Amino acid sequence: MLRNPIHLRLEKLESWQHVTFMACLCERMYPNYQMFCQQSGFADAKAFRSILDLVWETLVIKDSKVNFDSQLEKLEEIIPSADDFDIYGVYPAIDACIALGEVIHSKLSGETLSHAIAVSEASIRTVAMLEMTQAGKEMSEEELKELSSIEEEWDIQWEIFRLLAACEERDLELIKGLKSDLREVGVSNIGITIG
Repeated sequence: MLRNPIHLRLEKLESWQHVTFMACLCERMYPNYQMFCQQSGFADAKAFRSILDLVWETLVIKDSKVNFDSQLEKLEEIIPSADDFDIYGVYPAIDACIALGEVIHSKLSGETLSHAIAVSEASIRTVAMLEMTQAGKEMSEEELKELSSIEEEWDIQWEIFRLLAACEERDLELIKGLKSDLREVGVSNIGITIG
């Protein structure tokens, strides 16, 4: 899928920065999951929200103890299957779950870089798939790169990256600020807003 130089730059970050980056992108994908749950009656979006909140908690509370094996089990129970729904929203919802799963796996394995790249890719894939669905055709990487929605997604990912890369050490105020800003805006990577 769409490659971006950000994936190479992520190597320069430390693991807390990777996790913060992933949490930010999951926060931006959460409205997609919530909207799908509202439209389909599938699962309760609060379960997704509470797992993501625990990830944020580990970033700001030193020695925070979270059983991520158990969180992974909870996540697996709320992942929709595309075969069970005939609404488009199931796909962005699945991508959101894939992204959150990557964060949990990074917590379980202690390896964060590959997961941060996977979350970045999941988020951009959601945007690209919507564009291709709306256009009714497959698009090349070159065609996709021309689209303003793709450009905007990369811009936001770069902006988050730059804020994190500017930190010498774990900056709790920055982490809290990113979390509250993204929640306040409440707009997903494909423009879905929730009340």
